[in-house]
Amino acid sequence: MRSLQILTVTFIATVLASAQFTAPIRSPEVHSDKRVTFRLKAPNAKEVAVSLEGASRLPMQKGDDSTWTLTTEALQPDMYGYSFVADGIALLDPGNPVMKPNLLNTSSMVHVPSDAGLPWEERNVPRGAIHRHFYRSSVAGDSRDFYVYTPPSYRADAREAYPVLYLLHGYSDDARGWTQVGQAHVILDNLIAEGKARPMLVVMPLGYGTMDVIQNPAQAFRDPEMFRKNFDRFRTALLDEVMPQVESAYHARKDAAGRALAGLSMGGAETLYTALNYPDRFRYVGAFSFGGLPPEFAPMFPKVESAINKQFDVVWIACGVDDRLIGINRQFSGWLKEIQVKHEFVETPGAHTWMVWRRNLATFVPMLFTKK
Repeated sequence: MRSLQILTVTFIATVLASAQFTAPIRSPEVHSDKRVTFRLKAPNAKEVAVSLEGASRLPMQKGDDSTWTLTTEALQPDMYGYSFVADGIALLDPGNPVMKPNLLNTSSMVHVPSDAGLPWEERNVPRGAIHRHFYRSSVAGDSRDFYVYTPPSYRADAREAYPVLYLLHGYSDDARGWTQVGQAHVILDNLIAEGKARPMLVVMPLGYGTMDVIQNPAQAFRDPEMFRKNFDRFRTALLDEVMPQVESAYHARKDAAGRALAGLSMGGAETLYTALNYPDRFRYVGAFSFGGLPPEFAPMFPKVESAINKQFDVVWIACGVDDRLIGINRQFSGWLKEIQVKHEFVETPGAHTWMVWRRNLATFVPMLFTKK
């Protein structure tokens, strides 16, 4: 028996000695001073850079061991999407399991923590739950999913039904966008624990009426009719498929005063197109950096006029001043003013990034369901 053990140990030692092992590369490395070091082993690459959300492309330097390295200046605390670009090809960080899902451009993510605590950073507070649902959409003609956040206090037999925020992602995101990237569930947990938001359900559906806009992205942006078809079908899927399922499966409010609709980018446009044209369905409306609406607004909103003011408690539109969509957002706000539709338009710092939209959500949620 002892001779067998010796042979086994000798065999393992021989294998280890002959194998070519390399130490794992640590990337990303977040330093205490908020700088971040990125590393990539790419011996054959001629040029490598880091494409960091909200920043210019940052060149990396190649070391003697063929490891490319970049250490940033101190970054503002937040969650950043990033990818490596090696000789023009975008790559995920092989040393980082945290990813930012996207139907067209999946990337990696890094969290630079805050000393004071940001609304989307986990704290020692009661936590809600996220539920995933699957269904066959007769409107879109495919199988799809949606997510539902239930607050920590959720009880199916509670005396009062829970208000519902329907929250929409942007173009190229999927139904996971607001949880995996936007951290909506964490934001809600923290705001509810602080007494800044009422316990509510948050429903996050797949935001496409037709997947043609994803399968043919170049055509989608040249073809207004394709985007209009996308908006029309999504609105029908939301109102006639998703909402009835939610209101059947959960102890959810079924009145306009108990419903809010909000979204970012494409989802912001879908929010406005749905809520303002169906003012009897939602009392609270939020559009973050909306995009996808044509500049001629009246044909898209034929019944929108000052008479609908009494049907909304909040119409809140926000956009970053460095966002390429700031122009259309300003134009839409100006049009609403002309037809005397009450709303609030806020210009914030930032561009077309999740760093802006997380802050938008944290600002918007406390406005909801403040009236009985």
